[in-house]
Amino acid sequence: MLVPIFTLKLNHKINPRMVAIGKYDGIHPCLTAATQAGKVFIHNPHTRGQRPAAHRLSQSRQDSDISLLNINQAVSCLTAGTLGPNTTGHTLLVGSQTNLLAYDVHDNTDIFYKEVTDGANAIVLGKLEDIQSPLAIIGGNCALQGFDFEGNDQFWTVTGDNVRSLVLCDFTADGKNELLVGSEDFDIRVFREDELVTEMAENETVTSLCHMHGSRFGYALANGTVGVYDRTARYWRIKSKNHAMSIHAFDLNADGVVELITGWSNGNIDARSDRTGEVIFKDNFSSSVAGVVEGDYRMDGQIQLICSSVEGEVRGYLPASKEMKGNLMDASVEQDLIRELSQRKQNLILELRNYEENAKGESKKGVIPANTQLQTALSVRRATESQRAHIELNISTPNETIIRAVLIFAEGIFEGESHVVHPSIQNLSDCVRVPIIPPKDIPVDLHIKAFVGGKTSTQFHVFEITRQLPRFSMYDLNTDPSATQPTGKVTFNLNDRPQRVVMWLNQNFLLPEGIDSPDITFTTLRAGGLLNINMQPSGEITLRADDIDLAGDLIQSLASFLAIEDLQAEADFPVYFKELRATLTEVDEFHSVHQKLTAAMADHSNYIRNMLVQAEDARLMGDWRNTKKRYIELYELNRDLINEYKIRSNNHNALLARLKSVNQAIQRAGRLRVGKPKTQVITACRDAIKNNNINALFKIMRAGTALS
Repeated sequence: MLVPIFTLKLNHKINPRMVAIGKYDGIHPCLTAATQAGKVFIHNPHTRGQRPAAHRLSQSRQDSDISLLNINQAVSCLTAGTLGPNTTGHTLLVGSQTNLLAYDVHDNTDIFYKEVTDGANAIVLGKLEDIQSPLAIIGGNCALQGFDFEGNDQFWTVTGDNVRSLVLCDFTADGKNELLVGSEDFDIRVFREDELVTEMAENETVTSLCHMHGSRFGYALANGTVGVYDRTARYWRIKSKNHAMSIHAFDLNADGVVELITGWSNGNIDARSDRTGEVIFKDNFSSSVAGVVEGDYRMDGQIQLICSSVEGEVRGYLPASKEMKGNLMDASVEQDLIRELSQRKQNLILELRNYEENAKGESKKGVIPANTQLQTALSVRRATESQRAHIELNISTPNETIIRAVLIFAEGIFEGESHVVHPSIQNLSDCVRVPIIPPKDIPVDLHIKAFVGGKTSTQFHVFEITRQLPRFSMYDLNTDPSATQPTGKVTFNLNDRPQRVVMWLNQNFLLPEGIDSPDITFTTLRAGGLLNINMQPSGEITLRADDIDLAGDLIQSLASFLAIEDLQAEADFPVYFKELRATLTEVDEFHSVHQKLTAAMADHSNYIRNMLVQAEDARLMGDWRNTKKRYIELYELNRDLINEYKIRSNNHNALLARLKSVNQAIQRAGRLRVGKPKTQVITACRDAIKNNNINALFKIMRAGTALS
């Protein structure tokens, strides 16, 4: 059984997912974590007696080994590592919703302190693709930003939603790091600098990412799912009723391959095989795990796995010795495994007995015709008075057998990822219809299990089949020529045959047989309105839709199907662009209000300072009448300050919401193109916003090229 080689009880609470190890003097590893009241603590047991100088860093009163770094605002992320080219020690990076601090702990000085309008929800430090210097990359309000050691903005791009997790990984096996981004829209995106390489759709917010080895990486979702991908292929995943607070890659059983270490909200720590997800080690804290990191904390040349809880308990584990032969579990866990295998054995024996009884003819009620098979069909159903628009999954058998029950497993469609249909005895038949309402335009595998038997059967055969729901299944063919056409459109040219576009249509939409033309119109069942696709003999394609997101999804899907690397497009979405122009006007107004409120607050602060001096002078002189008067005025000023802060806070939150809309607009404009044209549009849009050139911004979004 693997046991901790050291345990620490730190007298400071630790914020979840905000734990790092840093060698700030280049030699001694220090545990660093965000704690309460806008502070970061640095635990350094190696150089006792050396008190920090003044400035931001101060000694903890509870523990002489701990120094406290005052950030004076809520910490949202932190990390430590090599940022500068000539620095001997690691740099500590601390992010908040408004700023990024790069701090030299050893010299107790700020390296840079940058305002970040999009906030910093996640941070990663390292080299990205061909950018020479290491970058501190932060993910915030739909935006990604990378700073070098001087605080220069070396990297910026937009992504689909608020960023929750980041990791650097050689995803494409080209010897250079790509950036993996997990966000609140359930996607894991891979960026080669500012170019989107690929994206994987999950079914919940991606809260954690960690690099395993090569192109393999671990991930955790907000619904308690953890798993491992190798590039775009998912190796395994498991789901727990608890939340994964931290994941880390570490070779705990010393077999030369890292395991996925997960710290859970119930205090459990487990290590799972990167290949199968099998648990090889378990331990538990009395409170939720805050973070999992690694480092040579005992300074003996051996790297330890270091786990910390939110209550400040820290444990270190060494990889297993050869004598343990990979057996890291204690006896009670082995007993649980034996019980589980015994139960499985009993179930298999019972199943075998049922088969034997059928073979002997003792239970003929379970026998079904040899030609029995499960048949499935998908069809689009428009909304009625009693039912929403949906996809109907029809499951049937070709003979007089009945379907007793159906189990469907599908990600992101059903609550709990599964759905059971169990008709009453009076309604048993050879057909079961299941309404399916996919919330997003993503392809989904439907794993179907059906219990099939005779009308009087007491035992049933289980049939299994997998059917894929096409990506754009919630679009119904529209044959009404008088229908109002959408106002938004995208136009681009393809050097491909119309038959290839028809193949794409058949693969991604639910179409009747016999569609042989790429000129087609759909009704969008979620939001209403139309989608029109038209292809000229010259290869020019026009997509008409009022939803800019749908247009972007269609272009990305078509480009992927036809293996198009670069695609330029011209676009116009009058309604959306009008809303965006109004949003940009509001951003300017909120910025103006923010500046006025900040100036007013500064004036009030100076007035309070003077008033406090006058009040204290009056008190010392025994002038109680003026003392009372001044303190009443101070009380009223303080109340005004609190009200102004509330206004300022509301103004800031509204500004963040508008800035998120602007970043999403840039990303949407980018998704209407592919490859280099996409990158150029995103860069040009950002430059236009930096220069406050709104007219240029809309011209770029429409034309898809930077203006000279």
